[in-house]
Amino acid sequence: MTFGESISTCFKKYVDFNGRASRSEFWYFYLFLAILSVAAIPLDIAIFPYNEWGPINTTIAILTFFPYISVTARRLHDSNYSGWLQLLVITIIGIIPVLIWLIQKGYEDENRFGINPVVNS
Repeated sequence: MTFGESISTCFKKYVDFNGRASRSEFWYFYLFLAILSVAAIPLDIAIFPYNEWGPINTTIAILTFFPYISVTARRLHDSNYSGWLQLLVITIIGIIPVLIWLIQKGYEDENRFGINPVVNS
């Protein structure tokens, strides 16, 4: 999946927590969010120099919250884990296993969450 396809897919599946997401879909969308966030910082400083909370960055974070949560759930599904496990990130130690699950290769065959997204596309 290309960079543009992954962004398009994640916004089309805005709140779709079912199915599976490939590694490329998840990581390209994560890269897109990182680029947006980094680009918003100088804009916030230039447009709102005396504002401490950065309204542009905050707006971007609010608008992309649900797509990020849903693609993370689908990515965990690809590794045959429940999407609810992303809540482990709330605990500091939970970041490590969730990151490992997000990085690892997904099941090549069908699992309990559906068919392989790489084969399907």
